[in-house]
Amino acid sequence: MKRKLVGLAAVATASALVLAGCASGGGTAPSTDGKGKTVTLWLVGADTPDALRTYLKDEFKKETGATLNIQQQDWGDIVTKLTTSLPDANNTPDVTEIGNTQSPTFTNVGAFLDISDMYKDLGGDDLLQSFVAAGEVDGKKYTLPYYFGSRYAFYRKDVWSAAGVSVPTTLDQFNTDVATITSKNPKGIADFSGFYLGGQDWRNGISWVFANGGDIAKKKDGKWVATLDSEGSLKGLQQLQDLYKNASKAPNDAKDSNQYIYLNDSDQTVDANGNKTADTSLAAATIMAPGWAHWSIGDASTKDGKVVRTWNDDTFGTFVLPGNDGKPAPVFAGGSNIGISAKTKNPGLSKTLLKIIFSKDYQEMLGKNGLGPANSNYTSSLGDDQFAKALIESASNSKLTPAAPGWASVEAGNVMEEFFSKIKDSTDLKSLAQEYNTKLDALMNVKSGK
Repeated sequence: MKRKLVGLAAVATASALVLAGCASGGGTAPSTDGKGKTVTLWLVGADTPDALRTYLKDEFKKETGATLNIQQQDWGDIVTKLTTSLPDANNTPDVTEIGNTQSPTFTNVGAFLDISDMYKDLGGDDLLQSFVAAGEVDGKKYTLPYYFGSRYAFYRKDVWSAAGVSVPTTLDQFNTDVATITSKNPKGIADFSGFYLGGQDWRNGISWVFANGGDIAKKKDGKWVATLDSEGSLKGLQQLQDLYKNASKAPNDAKDSNQYIYLNDSDQTVDANGNKTADTSLAAATIMAPGWAHWSIGDASTKDGKVVRTWNDDTFGTFVLPGNDGKPAPVFAGGSNIGISAKTKNPGLSKTLLKIIFSKDYQEMLGKNGLGPANSNYTSSLGDDQFAKALIESASNSKLTPAAPGWASVEAGNVMEEFFSKIKDSTDLKSLAQEYNTKLDALMNVKSGK
């Protein structure tokens, strides 16, 4: 589950997404009359295991008599495919998974069916609310959370111990500890990072802004306004600058991608498909990553010609990034939403499929496979190991990007990556923040196609 946290890779021909009138079928009840019919579900990436896909097909057939056709899409081109397919009643998927940060762009142009009438039945306020907000427009619900994967810290126990520091209980202590590890560099490794944080890794770095009461943007008088220069945001940016200068040796153009490899000792690594990649060596004492990164951290061995990792509790550990208020620091949550196409020809059957997906049985199946269930009542299905505990605790204070209609353009233009890449060397963080406030303001409130 080396799932990349999804933002919008590109803004396709979004004018095609501006759908006329109200989303059809909004008042349609779930249907069990599907004999001879086929409903198409798009799942993105390989994170939903085969056993869960089989369960959905079998349960849907049993419940409705209809066939469920599950088609896997790729994260790399899902935006383009949804842009061209959702407005076309003859080619749209009936139900589709969508990245949580992608949801606002599509919901704001009417691409999904209003499922507000099902909200309580599907979990209501027990659903992960930051994801619910990402699929909401003017109080109406269009997409709901499918699963989550929050971020927390992975660290080398041996390196922390050798540097004489312990697991922090406050964010200030974390900042001090990782700088101490970098300065002491107990293993004597060139360019060693106490905390590996890429210069463009805003999805991890934004936690310092959130933890100090700052934010990317706030909604004011019906309009999204960037707030990178607020008092809290600037305090977080100052802490980030200190981390970049004193704790991280990561390149200035490094993003949130595979940073877990730098915790591992030197050996040949492989990608998710078993293909050999470049040699890497221990280069960091601490990283931030989604929970599923633990599958890629550990002692290496070879099985069937592939390098596999076995977690070793004596060497590696986890902890939730602490705030300074006794709570976990707010982290950017990864994961997906799911919704029904406004152009579906099978609204009733599609709603029945959602009922199955949000059922207790399926939610618990997600948890047992390491994916955070949308419904908080079923998070115990994740188990009680350190990874489950860290995932649940970090998610309790998670946040998402602004649910702005133009956020697609922000991500497509790499605005946040560009902003973060300038933090380390900035001599005037307030002016830098105001410069990028202007860039964000110009994009966030513009609906695609308008």
